[in-house]
Amino acid sequence: MLLRTAWRRAAAAVPVAPGPNSTAPTRGLRLRVVDHATQSDVPSATATPPQAESELRPLYMDVQATTPLDPRVLDAMIPYLVNYYGNPHSRTHAYGWESEAAMEHARQQVASLIGADPREIIFTSGATESNNIAIKELESAIQPDTSLVSVMTVNNEIGVKQPIAEIGRICSSRKVYFHTDAAQAVGKIPLDVNDMKIDLMSISGHKIYGPKGVGAIYIRRRPRVRVEALQSGGGQERGMRSGTVPTPLVVGLGAACEVAQQEMEYDHKRISKLAERLTQKIMKSLPDVVMNGDPEHHYPGCINLSFAYVEGESLLMALKDVALSSGSACTSASLEPSYVLRAIGTDEDLAHSSIRFGIGRFTTEEEVDYTVEKCIHHVKRLREMSPLWEMVQDGIDLKSIKWTQH
Repeated sequence: MLLRTAWRRAAAAVPVAPGPNSTAPTRGLRLRVVDHATQSDVPSATATPPQAESELRPLYMDVQATTPLDPRVLDAMIPYLVNYYGNPHSRTHAYGWESEAAMEHARQQVASLIGADPREIIFTSGATESNNIAIKELESAIQPDTSLVSVMTVNNEIGVKQPIAEIGRICSSRKVYFHTDAAQAVGKIPLDVNDMKIDLMSISGHKIYGPKGVGAIYIRRRPRVRVEALQSGGGQERGMRSGTVPTPLVVGLGAACEVAQQEMEYDHKRISKLAERLTQKIMKSLPDVVMNGDPEHHYPGCINLSFAYVEGESLLMALKDVALSSGSACTSASLEPSYVLRAIGTDEDLAHSSIRFGIGRFTTEEEVDYTVEKCIHHVKRLREMSPLWEMVQDGIDLKSIKWTQH
């Protein structure tokens, strides 16, 4: 309903061309068009998805998969969805100039967040495309005696932060290109591409409360990093990413970056307190809970816990009132244990018992407490059903048992 109201207000604000012979639509006609378009096809903000009409939507604790759109970002986007719809690459009239100005302002907002020159920012469809541009084509362009280092700034499963500045310094001293996938880090922790000597950086819009379908790649200009475009066409984005830049999406990305830059310190402190509240309450109430990852080098909004003797998928199904994940959204359909957990030495059983809790900008203390209460209840219930848990309580060392092979 709010979006429909905003669209009607924006449509009514478009000036009507003067003169009796004008072909411009009247305000009344425009409003009827907006009403028709939003009446049935676009659900209101409070509409319930068809498959869940009889159920309340669960609490959202999966912000590593995606974040909700910040209302301030939506406010910035709406004019470019309704009024300022020109192609930003049309250089012969005001419609194009308006969109181009908005696009360049968004580029400045993204650059400011990471300490870059706006000319080093190329808009893409998201972090995946940015990663492909940075890595695949760069690998084919470099010489046999050179190499590329690519590191995820903050891991999306366990929240571990890598020592990006130190890695950048080492790469720079050895004249090696350094790329980082910062989708989970941009806007959440301070980053400066120059201080950290980063050559290439991938950025995602929907991980920082911006729209889906848009991202950016930072490509250093001095010294210049040369990469090849993945797709050919009109030569937009300095020839690096052909195709019309979606003005509303990049405006949303820019607004999300600006909000993040202004509120990063506050968000980090608040999220840290909520994360500490969640982990302490769970670990005080339940034995045999392991926090995965390095607690000293960790982004607090991503908490990965393993509940021994509980199958992670069973716990997820039990926690139907809370939207959670057992790992990366990219591999959530897989029944295999997390490769990230296995890589850090977690045994297979514990890896299968892991749950990722995501705490973000809009997570409340009440939601954390509710999640903790439900989690404790269902872990206890599932353990009571587990013969392995019963054996452990009886003092049996499971590692000493020789299981029959079938």
